[in-house]
Amino acid sequence: MCELFCLSSRRPTRATFSLKRFAAHGAPDGRNVDGWGVAFHEGRDIRLYKEPEPAGDSPWVAFIEQRALATSLLISHIRRATCGANSHANTQPFARELGGRMHLFAHNGGFDAIAAKFAKSERHSAHRFHPVGETDSEMAFCLLLDRLASLWKGSTVPTLKARLAAVTEFAAEMRLLGIANFLYSDGEFIFGHGHRRTQADGIVAPPGLWFRHRHRGATASAPADSGVTIHDHHTDEAQEMALLASVPVTAGHWRPLAEGEIVVVAAGELVPS
Repeated sequence: MCELFCLSSRRPTRATFSLKRFAAHGAPDGRNVDGWGVAFHEGRDIRLYKEPEPAGDSPWVAFIEQRALATSLLISHIRRATCGANSHANTQPFARELGGRMHLFAHNGGFDAIAAKFAKSERHSAHRFHPVGETDSEMAFCLLLDRLASLWKGSTVPTLKARLAAVTEFAAEMRLLGIANFLYSDGEFIFGHGHRRTQADGIVAPPGLWFRHRHRGATASAPADSGVTIHDHHTDEAQEMALLASVPVTAGHWRPLAEGEIVVVAAGELVPS
């Protein structure tokens, strides 16, 4: 199955070791060899790098690490193609504009009959968002954004409560169609939904997503097992970091999400909901 990874931090940081270790899941001799992508939020916009080729030996991954872009929010995805050709258009994360900002979506799993659901909903209302590729994941993202579009009309930013209600309803519908682990970001909040995945023993079962929170004190150095190299310009401030991943990618305590659980993350913290 595909692999998801997300980092949120209070202050800009560079994710190097975690990204490299995460990319190893897409090594040429492994199963996830059909593409990779990583998106860095920069205010209302994003930097998106992706290619329909193995991540494990990609010079672009090395380039990203060498440039060491600082960000407070990134989402990454390693693809194993199950729906749609091995192409750039079908490579995640997917990105769309809504409400004057870029939104991101990455999915692990598969949705049966989602094309019929998309066509049925189109008969009731014209879609603003349409897939560029052929994947069920991108179609699901378009359905989610159609659902959220009414919240982002005008100049008023929707409340977290309204956004979470829409994502929760969407997730419940997607679970009926198949395996629905996903990361969705609107540039302010990241919504992580855990469902099921194929475990090491070959059984499809929870957890489908794991969460880790890490605090670094103002004078503390990054622990050796963090898996995330922190390069701060100012060392006199504490740092908060939240990670979401299909499987733990660093040492330390990771909490498995319950089946159907949604967590909201912002600025390196778990947001009460």
